[in-house]
Amino acid sequence: MSDKRKALVVFSGGQDSTTCLFWAIREFDEVEAISFDYGQRHKLELEVASKIAREAQVPLRILKLDMLSQITDNALTNPDLEVEAEKPADRPPNTLVEGRNMLFLTYAAIYAKSKDIHHLVTGVGQADYSGYPDCRDEFVRSLNQTLNLSMDYPYEIHTPLMWKNKEEIWQLSDELEVFDLVRTQTLTCYNGIVGDGCGHCPSCKLRKNGLDSYLLKKKHKSDQ
Repeated sequence: MSDKRKALVVFSGGQDSTTCLFWAIREFDEVEAISFDYGQRHKLELEVASKIAREAQVPLRILKLDMLSQITDNALTNPDLEVEAEKPADRPPNTLVEGRNMLFLTYAAIYAKSKDIHHLVTGVGQADYSGYPDCRDEFVRSLNQTLNLSMDYPYEIHTPLMWKNKEEIWQLSDELEVFDLVRTQTLTCYNGIVGDGCGHCPSCKLRKNGLDSYLLKKKHKSDQ
């Protein structure tokens, strides 16, 4: 077994997972990334992830997981469904892909064991809670224990963004010296527009509000 600390990042090419990728590069000796082709609305997501991984010089493995669209209906795998502009009061938004994070982390864990990797990194978080139950800390801790038992292998799932809001995530990307890359090269927009996105979908609004808050905070500091 290698003495090097190795990590596998669940990577989509979005703001959060890209920030986590560079966080992992800072924190671990060796880093790999894994992405999933799950029938998502925008295949551009995988192209963006591949480009960023190449730039970061991180090996990327893409796994096909397209059965999700056969067993659950949502706006990210069904192009006929329009993304809801606002989160409904009585249920999660229709951008929730049921079981996605559970499956991604499970498949990532299986792959990690084959590569002698014990550390998994994911960009889920609940500070800017979007109504996704599989982004909660209690879910991640529970799955971590389940994976350890089911695989008889000691994993540690890292969630560096769990308690950070979008402003703080922008700040972290700046501290990691990848602020410009995250702003211009990542794909967070539900309408498939790289960088600052469409500006109208819920994901873009959340991202922009955090960016505006961080830039204002940074300006105040520089003016002092």
